[in-house]
Amino acid sequence: MATGAGPLRGVRVVELAGIGPGPHAAMVLADLGADVVRIDRPSGGLRLGDPDRPDPTLRGRRRVAADLKDPAGRETVLRLVERADVLIEGYRPGVAERLGVGPDACHARNPRLVYGRITGYGQDGPLVQQAGHDINYVSLTGALHAIGRPDDRPVLPLNLVGDFGGGSMLLLVGVLAALWEARSSGRGQVVDAAMVDGASLLMQMTWAFYGQGEWADTRGANLLDGGVPYYDTYACADGRHVAVGPLEPRFYAQLLAGLGLDPADLPAQDDPAGFPTLRARFTDAFATRTRDEWAALFDDTEACVTPVLALGEVADHPHLKARGTVVAPDGGPQAAPAPRFSRTPALLDRPPSAAGQHTREALVDWGIADVDGLIACGAASQV
Repeated sequence: MATGAGPLRGVRVVELAGIGPGPHAAMVLADLGADVVRIDRPSGGLRLGDPDRPDPTLRGRRRVAADLKDPAGRETVLRLVERADVLIEGYRPGVAERLGVGPDACHARNPRLVYGRITGYGQDGPLVQQAGHDINYVSLTGALHAIGRPDDRPVLPLNLVGDFGGGSMLLLVGVLAALWEARSSGRGQVVDAAMVDGASLLMQMTWAFYGQGEWADTRGANLLDGGVPYYDTYACADGRHVAVGPLEPRFYAQLLAGLGLDPADLPAQDDPAGFPTLRARFTDAFATRTRDEWAALFDDTEACVTPVLALGEVADHPHLKARGTVVAPDGGPQAAPAPRFSRTPALLDRPPSAAGQHTREALVDWGIADVDGLIACGAASQV
């Protein structure tokens, strides 16, 4: 059995192997104590990164290798479904049905099952079978258009907005909501988590500003997109950067004090006509010291100035180090589980493993009979 003590202890999850937001959602469920079994192809399937290095996104669960194209392998997965609370899959629409593990087949075995589906375009609509990736889904929501400098191309926000913010996290919200509802109704349902829907939902405050006439539909012209000089990044003497964000007047006053600028010699904070002057003065001031010198100067203030850290610096930042925000249980850095719980903390109790490493253990634990026979006939495999 899984040994985690998190708030989802006792919840059983079947994850049909994929890449990106589906595995990320399964990781979070495992972090929070769910017993997650990942179903891999016998070959191990597709993965990103160095195949010889463990993928920390695959932490926390056991991995079973089963051939869904083999009737015995498919039946094994359906028997796991009978014992599960949740299933997560990220195939193109229709693929799970063709493999015999779609919602109808699974609900016939387990009417209480929450069937979570994560795709870019969703389960219906004109683009339902269109290929795409995070950049494509985000481009349709207005989010990509809104990020960047006014005279340059849109800036890619990694794959945080589509895959993970609008994908994995939306799937998790849906799965947990459906689990809660199933407690009273006794019935499961399908959760259709589309990244275009989730990324759009993340844009809700921007939509609000836009609908109120407070958001110009162009990059770098608004309060939170670098359009104002006091909410932006600035280069320092060593070529590194600081993030500056004192929106409130009292915080802004502390920024000016730290920079040694007299407000009487400057345009008003919110006067658009004075923004070029303010930006130039801030640019010149920040260029006189290194990033870390500025970070130290503003450390005990409320000026909302912080260093822009590279990945290799994050774990050693005093605040993140004190909280254990980045951990390295297996030698490589990775994000610690979040959020934090006062009574039922998440535990990193199972490192990432190989496809098929837990086939025998997990199937026996979930009550599947004749595991040796399944392995012998090739419907499942153990490494």
